[in-house]
Amino acid sequence: MSDDDVPCPGAGRMPDTVTVVGIGADGWDGLGRDAREALHRAGTVIGGPRQLALLPPGCTAERVPWPSPLRPAVPRLLAEHAGRRVAVLASGDPMFHGIGRTLAAAVGAERLRVLPHASSASYACARLGWAVEDTEVVSLVGRPAAALAAALHARRRLLVLSAGAGTPGEVAALLCDRGYGPSRMTVLEQLGGGARERRFEGTAAGWPHPPGDPLNVVAVECRPEPDGHRLSAVPGLPDEAYEHDGQLTKRRVRAATLAALAPAPGELLWDIGGGSGSIAVEWMRAGRGCRAVSVERDPVRAARIRRNAERLGVPALRVVTGAAPEALDGLADGPADGRPADGRGPGLGPPDAVFVGGGLTAPGLLEACWAALPGGGRLVANTVTLESEALLAEWYRRHGGELVRIAVSSAVPVGGFTGWRQAMPVTQWAVTKPGERTPGEWAPEEQRPEEQRAPAE
Repeated sequence: MSDDDVPCPGAGRMPDTVTVVGIGADGWDGLGRDAREALHRAGTVIGGPRQLALLPPGCTAERVPWPSPLRPAVPRLLAEHAGRRVAVLASGDPMFHGIGRTLAAAVGAERLRVLPHASSASYACARLGWAVEDTEVVSLVGRPAAALAAALHARRRLLVLSAGAGTPGEVAALLCDRGYGPSRMTVLEQLGGGARERRFEGTAAGWPHPPGDPLNVVAVECRPEPDGHRLSAVPGLPDEAYEHDGQLTKRRVRAATLAALAPAPGELLWDIGGGSGSIAVEWMRAGRGCRAVSVERDPVRAARIRRNAERLGVPALRVVTGAAPEALDGLADGPADGRPADGRGPGLGPPDAVFVGGGLTAPGLLEACWAALPGGGRLVANTVTLESEALLAEWYRRHGGELVRIAVSSAVPVGGFTGWRQAMPVTQWAVTKPGERTPGEWAPEEQRPEEQRAPAE
């Protein structure tokens, strides 16, 4: 159950129509006729304090600031103003990292009228001469700067939506830490605000500018250090990219495992026996909005998984410390609005795929994973032991799928010559559960933090 589905006192009735007006830094002067008319006719205008302050005295509607946290309060707040003409103010394009998605879920798209303004990304690309379709946008609103790391590739152009005045400095520090110190940064403040627009430039290494206006966008032209480590956009990162104690699905087996798991945008993975977290990390890096839960019984390894996730740009990876199958209890009950530091709490909904990389012989583990999977879900299990291989052979006999053995050999010095050294072969079972999955709501990001809190004041 999502926050938008949580029953609220008085939330049974909603306004017939909610008009969402996008407003820019140019304020009232930048609004079109339809937007101005909607605000003049409204009995209630809801928005962040900064947006509400842009309204002229001629708008006589009751002005209601968003509370924080925002999303759980939306149904209640709208219900309180049922029977009145309700307008909502939002920065720029409400459907672009804005409140529009939450409102559509709360009242229904058919009762939502959206009057968008130009987005900050469109303004920024216009100022820089960048093609919007070739520019990746990363939001750091409500997210750690580490979320930017997965988007770093040589010659890539990025727009970073800032959480406040300190974001440019955080971006510069992260770029330097990840080997992208030569990257060119441009900070664009008060976009669309006419004479109030300001622009600062420099490289990440030695970023010279102090914090400025909190309403800013950071443009990044990615340039790695000459001797920097290149990380691919596809699964199979170098083993050296991970901190590990030997419990690591090696690079080539990892690539084959991710191919069998077949991640797609917005899907959820359960990674059982996380080890170093490499499977969950590369699942999340594989597509927009891919989500993952890594279950690891060793607290030291669980902490290591969190560090690897942050380092490789997927800090939203959820880590559950505990032994499966007991640690799986409640994971499929979600989705969750938040999670405690130990990763427990409400679930995220049923998984689209499950990977078992350890503990296969634990009583009831495969049964619990199979039961949690909906129709159309995928299960992939790897093992190097004869006991677990026998178990996978039995499940293969009962449910079909593919049972393969992956053997990898590497060339190594043998005296003055070169020979092959074979790693332990890995037996892999991959299967798709019969049945058709019921389509769910498109949720490209796990928590949508920018919708959880009130718009910036």
